[in-house]
Amino acid sequence: MTELPQMVSPVSEDATEDVRKARGALEAQALVDQELLPAEMAKYQVPQWPGDIVMIQSEHTGAVDILSADLESADLLGDHRKASPPLMAPPCIWTFAKMKEFKSKLGKEKNSRLVVKRGEVVTIRVPTHPEGKRVCWEFATDDYDIGFGVYFDWTPVTSTDITVQVSESSEDEDEDEEEEEEIEDPVPAGDVERGSRSSLRGRYGEVMPVYRRDSHRDVQAGSHDYPGEGIYLLKFDNSYSLLRNKTLYFHVYYTS
Repeated sequence: MTELPQMVSPVSEDATEDVRKARGALEAQALVDQELLPAEMAKYQVPQWPGDIVMIQSEHTGAVDILSADLESADLLGDHRKASPPLMAPPCIWTFAKMKEFKSKLGKEKNSRLVVKRGEVVTIRVPTHPEGKRVCWEFATDDYDIGFGVYFDWTPVTSTDITVQVSESSEDEDEDEEEEEEIEDPVPAGDVERGSRSSLRGRYGEVMPVYRRDSHRDVQAGSHDYPGEGIYLLKFDNSYSLLRNKTLYFHVYYTS
């Protein structure tokens, strides 16, 4: 049998050594670039707006890195995202049927009866009180129901006075809040029939969403333990009503 000649690689040992050296040089350059990149980026502290594109050119390699201000990588340029408010513990809620006695009593007390006009939202701001550990509420209406929900504003308390704020609609109220402090990813306002999911959730803790309550049939009551220092927002929402004003009787107090 005739022996076949052995195949010999055409690549010489010198060529193999050249390839090995070139590969080592490329790996070393990559390590240098990786170490220099954070230092280069630290030089360019530029103002950004949503959608802006920031271009950074390395002085050492000439390479251009393109970073979108909308990406998480933009945090390297000073973009810090806001933390969401902590989740709220659920409230205790109940009803009782002594409607006539309740209205008669509150009708004689100052600032315990008001009219929520059609299309309006009334917010009762109740600061946490140092002598209490829990806020309680009771309310009823004449003839028709009303939307009701509770939120918590994590803000330092400078006064323990209870105040009332009136807005023309739930959308206008959300816009007012956004002007005071920009909200990340606002949630569109919802239907009071199914529970409002307004942009208030972006800034405030949600104790209970706004739902329509049968406050014309039974007295609505509830309580919530303080999650910390801040202001409770009791929202009476009549924005869904195009024709009817609602007469509201309410009582807010603290317990320990």
